[in-house]
Amino acid sequence: MSDVGTTAGTAAGGNGAAPARERLSGTPPNVRLLPLAALVDGAARNLVLQIGEGFFHGFVVRRGGSVYGYVDRCPHAGLPLAQALDHYMTDDGRLIMCSWHGALFEVEDGKCVAGPCSGARLTPWPLRVDEGVVFTA
Repeated sequence: MSDVGTTAGTAAGGNGAAPARERLSGTPPNVRLLPLAALVDGAARNLVLQIGEGFFHGFVVRRGGSVYGYVDRCPHAGLPLAQALDHYMTDDGRLIMCSWHGALFEVEDGKCVAGPCSGARLTPWPLRVDEGVVFTA
């Protein structure tokens, strides 16, 4: 069994200071994330997984029965894309948006189609849907 959990909080050391946390770039396969029904069609959701002592920051976007996952890091500046929780999409829900510098990305392949990183891509996070549940792939 792997040591994987979901979290949205921060760990604190005995002196009240947050310990250094390794930011991971991937996840092991077959980790159950959430039911597909918990994702609103056309919307995105932030997920943070604790894997051992490290943390993986990603987000998922639902399009019908398909789910697309990406590492939560803009290729332009290396920052998380959303400044507000789960606010990854343009108002019309067609594109992923970096709220820092306005870069726009296609949902299906993460390609930047406008903004300071035009032509670059988001780092994909492989996912699969099995019997209505989203898992890492």
